Amino acid sequence: VESKQKFISQIMTSKSPVRSAEDVDEVALSFAEVKMLATGDERFKEKMDLDIQVSKLKVLKQSYLSEHYDLEDRILKHFPQTIAEYEQRIVCYKADTALTEQHKPQGEEKFCPMTLRGISYTEKAAAGEMLLAICKEYPLSAPIEIGSYRGFKMEIFYDTVGTHYCLNLCGKAKHKVELGSDPLGNLTRMENELAKLPARLEAAKTKRAETIAQLETAKVEVQKPFTFEEELKDVNYHWAGSINQRVIDVPQTLKEGKVVLYESH
Repeated sequence: VESKQKFISQIMTSKSPVRSAEDVDEVALSFAEVKMLATGDERFKEKMDLDIQVSKLKVLKQSYLSEHYDLEDRILKHFPQTIAEYEQRIVCYKADTALTEQHKPQGEEKFCPMTLRGISYTEKAAAGEMLLAICKEYPLSAPIEIGSYRGFKMEIFYDTVGTHYCLNLCGKAKHKVELGSDPLGNLTRMENELAKLPARLEAAKTKRAETIAQLETAKVEVQKPFTFEEELKDVNYHWAGSINQRVIDVPQTLKEGKVVLYESH
């Protein structure tokens, strides 16, 4: 029954057999315990007790190896890639923040001239109306360049999923703005998107520092050995000894009418 339970448990698991397949699980251990209690042979009890100890320590060892392999993967791939991504964001946010500083809104309306299809619009209302008119003429999802604002190229496209128009402000990176039906409201949305750049720059710097710290911690953790390695070796040694000493007088036990439980290895 115990062997059948182990087999079923391994078949039903979705984990990788190389890294995390376990010889026994908690259910299988309970079958072993029941088998140990069902026999009066002290040698068998000792052997079964060692079986249980070995199995539990192997489960712990397998868990350790699984975490160890995961740390190695994160050290070699995940952390370096994540750090590189944040460094790229920092470069983009820094360049685009500087671009907004070079082209600040001017005048009473606090508005920078907007160029649309080669024509410069200095008034908010006219620029907003023209932007909406251009959108209505382009119902496609592929971005198309239509002009520039505050040093950023402007692209529009139709979001078929959200069923609305969107605008990309293209500097070192692309900054997406969802457009509505209000001409002046769309201009406000564009300004709000650009105003978020300094905060995003600082957030990227923080995330990069945190990821670097996580990488250094992982490098330390991956060097730590399995805590119960010596205990596992000791139990395995005694387990092997119990196998060598297990000699059952089958004819005598049969004469006495006893049931002999034998497990081959």
